[in-house]
Amino acid sequence: MKFLADLHIHSKFSRATSKEMELEIIARWAKIKGISLIATGDFTHPEWSYLIKEKLEPLENGFLKLKDPGKIDNPFLRQISFSVDDVNFIISGELSFIYSKNGQVRRIHIIVLVPDLLTAELINKKIENYGKLSSDGRPMLGMDAKNFLSIILSISPRSIVIPAHIWTPWFSLFGANSGFDSIEECFEDISDEIFVLETGLSSDPSMNWRLSSLDRFTLTSNSDAHSPSKIGREMNLFDTEFSYQGVREAIKLKNPKKFLYTIEFFPEEGKYHYDGHKNCKVCLSPKESIKKNLLCPVCSRKLTIGVMHRVEALADREENYLPEGVIPYKNLIPLNEIIGEAMEKSSESPAVYEEYFRLINIYGNEFNVLNNVPISSLEKSTSERISQGISNMREGKVSIFPGFDGVYGKISLFERKEEQKAEEAQLKLF
Repeated sequence: MKFLADLHIHSKFSRATSKEMELEIIARWAKIKGISLIATGDFTHPEWSYLIKEKLEPLENGFLKLKDPGKIDNPFLRQISFSVDDVNFIISGELSFIYSKNGQVRRIHIIVLVPDLLTAELINKKIENYGKLSSDGRPMLGMDAKNFLSIILSISPRSIVIPAHIWTPWFSLFGANSGFDSIEECFEDISDEIFVLETGLSSDPSMNWRLSSLDRFTLTSNSDAHSPSKIGREMNLFDTEFSYQGVREAIKLKNPKKFLYTIEFFPEEGKYHYDGHKNCKVCLSPKESIKKNLLCPVCSRKLTIGVMHRVEALADREENYLPEGVIPYKNLIPLNEIIGEAMEKSSESPAVYEEYFRLINIYGNEFNVLNNVPISSLEKSTSERISQGISNMREGKVSIFPGFDGVYGKISLFERKEEQKAEEAQLKLF
């Protein structure tokens, strides 16, 4: 069975997350995106854990579904027909680890997928003394990531431990500011128990393929959504048994017949792709920042080193290297962003979502519109500019000014306006 899965999102109990990240709304947005399997997120948070048990019903396949569709206030969401059988949930959480190792402070984020509610409960009991679980949906724990992996393995070897957005500068396994140079440096003698990594929004698989040390790992891509509309901005397409075990085997065996491909942001759009300094509006390529001794040319403080720089530092292969047996990927741009640019409006504006939901009602879901519907059909059902934008995306006719130091990259499917060019030229001066 073919299905889309987004294995990393957050609940309303995580910091800087929308109050709309409720299970009923998450499920509906998953359907709108074309997703059949969505993460619960945040199972370590006591209140969210309670809501998971109250509102979701365990299924024989190891997933869960809503017991009741619930009441929805949003008029756009009410347009979408929805059944509790349309979307399943997989129990998941992301945890933040801050600890000292080998004389350096480490900050690592890790995703955990578990096969049942009992496993989630046992994990929570085991880790509650290492941090305040109720403080954040993504709790901060003062323990070694290796010790955490050992705890998970002792409770349930069927759990899936995924180092999250592995290149992000501040909180990730390879982070420039607080990470490691290898998986083995982090997890030591139990490194073989890690078999999957998350690329994150600022990197794509081709960047990771430049490290021969990562060849054995399966690469996943997930949205890390903090608001409903961001669900599915990155996700995974499987063709396997629709069950926890089916997903686990497809990932662990790195089987391209069962794990078909990942769906990626254009990595330049991620907010830590290049080096830079947000306050000074400085954005630099790795080569440029090296020439500046990694210092901001405006304020002389240290630059935030981005994902591309870190990949260059650790890579032992040239760009565009293709290892054998990899899971392929596709770059897509969220439909509301395409519509927003075509209409010259904010991607979150009511006018954009009116057109967005009109297309969803015609074609079923966002993935179908972006990936499957013939352009000739789109030309008959939406504006020429929107259909042209979707066509340009499919053909890779994309112009992107890279993100840096927490600022998302600027992506364009059409000719840039003069004021956009001027702003980017100002940044490029450095």
